[in-house]
Amino acid sequence: MTYKPARELGLDLPGITGRHNALTDVPGLMAGYTTLNFGEGPLVTGQGPVRTGVTAILPRGRDAVPQPVWAGTHSFNGNGEMTGTHWIQDGGYLLGPIMITNTHSVGRAHQAAVQWMIDTYPEHWGSEHLWAMPVVAETYDGTLNDINGLHVTEAHAREALDQATDGPLSEGNVGGGTGMICYEFKGGTGTSSRRITLHDREYHVGVLVQANHGRRKDLTILGVPVGRYLTNNMLLSEHEMGSIIAVIATDAPMMPHQLQRLAKRGAIGIARGGTTGGNGSGDIFLVLSTANPMPIDRMSQINSDFSWIGDDLCDSVYQAAVEAIEEAVINALLAADDMTTLRPTGQRCAAIDPDALIEVMDRHSRLTTSRQ
Repeated sequence: MTYKPARELGLDLPGITGRHNALTDVPGLMAGYTTLNFGEGPLVTGQGPVRTGVTAILPRGRDAVPQPVWAGTHSFNGNGEMTGTHWIQDGGYLLGPIMITNTHSVGRAHQAAVQWMIDTYPEHWGSEHLWAMPVVAETYDGTLNDINGLHVTEAHAREALDQATDGPLSEGNVGGGTGMICYEFKGGTGTSSRRITLHDREYHVGVLVQANHGRRKDLTILGVPVGRYLTNNMLLSEHEMGSIIAVIATDAPMMPHQLQRLAKRGAIGIARGGTTGGNGSGDIFLVLSTANPMPIDRMSQINSDFSWIGDDLCDSVYQAAVEAIEEAVINALLAADDMTTLRPTGQRCAAIDPDALIEVMDRHSRLTTSRQ
């Protein structure tokens, strides 16, 4: 079946998207994937089946000189991992790649990101005492993937970095999202973006999610309780078992404390989909602004040329981020393909049926053009 994102299916989503409706609509930012999806049959630890991968984000692409991006984070429910967040909270910025993978592969992805920084900027890391602290986040894919087989290698993570592009991004069973489950449907990687205007200047807000969260009965799309209608192939117990990582990027100039506030709105974005953020869920948000580029050498100087938007203008950025997260999760669901579970063995983890979804949404007048 050919994938159609939510807007092409006719869902009446708010906001104006960027060119690709993707995280990469933020100028200068790049993203790439390594996808590992092979093997059939029951689980044999160390042999597979393997359904996992790595997602890599280069906030400033492959700039010739290392430059931080201003950043903020928020943990809505902390049953998960995102490295480097302590310094983001204190320093207000990050330097280097952002990686998303499965829970047991954080170390290898981190090592690959460090090596990429050393290789890309040999002068800075060879003769100066710069430390490398990339951001690596995770969600758990052990229901669909041989997670204990540790199949993700440093080479796979490096490949994702090398594949990073500023063009359109694939969604669904790709990168770190390959083995995800979302609202008891097959989940995965999703992305979306918004264009906003602040005082006659156009900016972008882009989002990428690794969606592995939610219970079917809670699934809500554009306010419609979809999960009450689409009850086929239920998988999970009464407790939420997954997580979601969301990376929000913008080229709007914002101070670190404003980005910290923006990160909190990530929780509103996923709440629109119905999740309540269960105890077993790691719902963690990273926000960055590519505005105010500054070579790392200047971080030890007095600098007077930092631009930022007034707090009242942040409302438009908040709204764009919330809308884009909601849409990115829907796109992750629509782009995914079926898999069978490994633990327990052999259950169908079905992708959402777009025709059934459209029928429900049409009954609730949530399409751009009614089909009735």
